[in-house]
Amino acid sequence: MAKNILGDLLESCCTDPMTGYLRDGFCATHDQDRGSHVICAVVTEAFLSFTKARGNDLQTPIPAYGFPGLMPGDGW
Repeated sequence: MAKNILGDLLESCCTDPMTGYLRDGFCATHDQDRGSHVICAVVTEAFLSFTKARGNDLQTPIPAYGFPGLMPGDGW
């Protein structure tokens, strides 16, 4: 199991929607993760607007990928 910077086992970030680079609910990663997806956050409207304005729309559902879209208060 992956560990956090304190050496403790990682806790699940979010499973609804399933999150994490590996879509396993954790912030584990590997060498092919070009974006270093290693931080879990509870998203806000400001964060979602900021990322959308920069081309990463996390609010719009993408059913083909099983992605329901995020809402303020979701873990990601």
